[in-house]
Amino acid sequence: MSYTLINPTTEEAMETIPALDIDQVDAAIERARVAQREWAGLNPADRASLLRRFADAVDADRENLAQLEVRNSGHPIGNARWEAEHVRNVLEYYAATPERMFGRQIPVAGGLDVTFQEPLGVVGVITPWNFPMTIASWGFAPALASGNAVVLKPAEWTPLTSLRLAELGLDSGLPEGLFQVLTGKGSVVGNRFVTNLTVRKVVFTGSTEVGKQIMSGCADQVKRVTLELGGKSANIVFADADVEKAALTAPSSVFDNSGQDCCARSRILVQRSVFDDFMQHFEKAVGALTVGDPTQSTTDMGPLVSRQHHDAVSAYVDAKTPVAFRGSAPDGPGFWFAPTILTPESRTDRCMTEEIFGPVVAVVPFDDEADAVALANATEFGLSGSIWTRDIARALRVARGVESGNLSVNSHSSVRYNTPFGGFKQSGLGRELGPDAHLAFTETKNVFIPTTEKD
Repeated sequence: MSYTLINPTTEEAMETIPALDIDQVDAAIERARVAQREWAGLNPADRASLLRRFADAVDADRENLAQLEVRNSGHPIGNARWEAEHVRNVLEYYAATPERMFGRQIPVAGGLDVTFQEPLGVVGVITPWNFPMTIASWGFAPALASGNAVVLKPAEWTPLTSLRLAELGLDSGLPEGLFQVLTGKGSVVGNRFVTNLTVRKVVFTGSTEVGKQIMSGCADQVKRVTLELGGKSANIVFADADVEKAALTAPSSVFDNSGQDCCARSRILVQRSVFDDFMQHFEKAVGALTVGDPTQSTTDMGPLVSRQHHDAVSAYVDAKTPVAFRGSAPDGPGFWFAPTILTPESRTDRCMTEEIFGPVVAVVPFDDEADAVALANATEFGLSGSIWTRDIARALRVARGVESGNLSVNSHSSVRYNTPFGGFKQSGLGRELGPDAHLAFTETKNVFIPTTEKD
């Protein structure tokens, strides 16, 4: 079986991609099991060297990877180039891991006690369509670095960069079967990662609904999971902030990647006394966005990823929706959607509570600090957010009060490969990236050696 990809910018048919069946998935997992034993037995310095070669291969292929992402996902070329570079950086960062898998020597009576970080074995990584290659690297790089094999299932709509990364891994000298990309339906490939006993962990990025299903399925085997799920993040602007700067930078916090970002600050909360001032600057900034051909370096925002997703986003903006203003978008072929700013009358409107995952943002006023924190936390999610204020004490109070895993003060910080990333509440489970990510792909083994003489 197979399926055909559609270019989101032109709506033209592209590559035909194989849809694997369960037997093919099981065969790939078995190959991964065999390769993992060889990989884990290598000298740590040799594993590190191969990962650095993988990073170099990605570096040499960055432009090709970026062009693939533009065609397959509709990302603006500037974004796609950053994404390819990010993959290279993640691989370089975790290439240091094999030689730094330090255990501990724990003081005990009567002997020596030491710990080892043992690889899990085969890890299944299931990635979304919004950032195909970057999010893939968050799973496969630390998993490989800590001695595991990886089977990766990309989203059906956007497999091209993942397939290319697997080729680059092989070209770099990774053992055959160690890092495989398996295309097809989530109900077949992804579900088999959950049910196959050889897969010892599943890493999933996607919707909260599917994440719950995966977590439930993995419970049957007490299989490890890392889940990075939905978001409804708040961008909080206090009256003492640089309101103009907060407004002019707000588009990048919510319309990057056409709003198809779990970290998108899709709720903007503005202190009532500066609400009108903020909206004037914000409208100017939205009007300056260039929405169009993603192959052009001047483009800020491309199309949505598919017709199906375009329809889902459109359902949030109808004739009754309180639209404050909109940006522009091209006519004609392509899944275009103009940046849209809503001013809902109710704080419980669905545009304030549901993850739209498109270029639609709700802006509402708040009264004081306590009101801002309560409003920011009035969601089942807790992934990201921003706080704008000149008062550092307030910034720290609010940062501690907001239930979110990743916050920025007077900025809209992007994800960094050297700092931990993950969410509170129903935004996920576990942490990716940062100096400790590889530990999530290991088990701690404790060994005691007696030193006292026996009678």
